[in-house]
Amino acid sequence: MELPFGRIICIGAGKMGGALVDGWLCRGVAPNRLTLVDPALRAGASWIGRGVRALGTADDLQPQEADLLVLAVKPQLMDGVLASLVHLDHGGLTVLSIAAGISLTSLDQAFPKAACVRSMPNTPASVGAGITACFGPALGERRAEGISALLEAVGTVIWLEHESQMDAVTALSGSGPAYVFHMVEALAQAGQALGLSGEAAMALARQTVVGAGALLAASPDSTEQLRVNVTSPGGTTAAGLAVLRDSGALAALMEATLRAAHDRSRALGASSAPPKT
Repeated sequence: MELPFGRIICIGAGKMGGALVDGWLCRGVAPNRLTLVDPALRAGASWIGRGVRALGTADDLQPQEADLLVLAVKPQLMDGVLASLVHLDHGGLTVLSIAAGISLTSLDQAFPKAACVRSMPNTPASVGAGITACFGPALGERRAEGISALLEAVGTVIWLEHESQMDAVTALSGSGPAYVFHMVEALAQAGQALGLSGEAAMALARQTVVGAGALLAASPDSTEQLRVNVTSPGGTTAAGLAVLRDSGALAALMEATLRAAHDRSRALGASSAPPKT
């Protein structure tokens, strides 16, 4: 993978940080270009055995060791993390945040010499099937292409026109996998109510969603056409959709769900915003 970043430091080795590092290694990024920083890392961590430098803190790192700084920590921890990393700021640095709600203003204030970019991936990145939305107007074409190449190691990448859209992305795709998992739970519960065993209902619900997702990914048809393909006039699917779709209840519920997540993302951003002067 050709990148404009010689040395990459990733702060955080949780699900998302770990998925990114794994994806980069699989795409051919040399392990000796990667430094992973997380106080929870243990000597036996798999990345260490693969040649990735692992540190408990970033205290001893120097600015010349970082071309790209990836912030893969929870938004509630970001204020303290930013304060511990300001010594790495320099004119050639790119800072990539994957934390929900952390504004570009907050990043720019912490790293005034660097070019900063916000992104929002989702947990299917851990199996290479994620989608990440990015916003970073100060990057320039070459560094933006480098960010895209790194994030494409774990899925699809899109770029947003306005930072205000990031809260909607967080609500839809960032939180969306949890909604789908809960739908599987609800499908299985409904199957049990109709007389299936719990094991059978969950197996059917789980594979139905997995299969539908695979079909959606493989087919050139629109979601509307795929739905129509399953729905015979006057048949069982049509009867179910009359409740699920025609009532409008599902659409209203999803809008309310995304609104709640959107507002929480915005609140997190407001709590992390620098004070007005």
